[in-house]
Amino acid sequence: MAASRSISKSEFLSSLPPWRRWLAKFNWHPTVDAQISAFERRNETEQLKSETAQLKNETAQLRRESEQLRIENARLAELESRLDLLFLNADSSSQIPPATDCN
Repeated sequence: MAASRSISKSEFLSSLPPWRRWLAKFNWHPTVDAQISAFERRNETEQLKSETAQLKNETAQLRRESEQLRIENARLAELESRLDLLFLNADSSSQIPPATDCN
C-alpha cells in the first residue's frame, strides 16, 4: 500500500474547480456539500428499502399465484382423467348389438 502524501494548501487549491477556488478565498468550507451528500444517501437508502419491500410483496404475490396455478393444474389433470374414463366407457358401451330376427 502506497504511503499517503500530504499536499500543501496551494496544491489543494489548484486541484479544485475554479468556482471552489473562488469560494475558498472566502474561507468557505464544504460542510453544506457533506450535508447534502448525507441527505442524498438517506434518500437513496429509503428508496432502496421501499423498492426492496415492493419486490418482496411482488415475490409473495407471485408465489401465491404460482401455488394457485399448481392447485388448478392438479384439479384440471384430475378432471381430464375423469373425462378420459367417461369417453372410454362411452366407447365400449356404444356398440350396437347385432340385429335379431323377430319372427
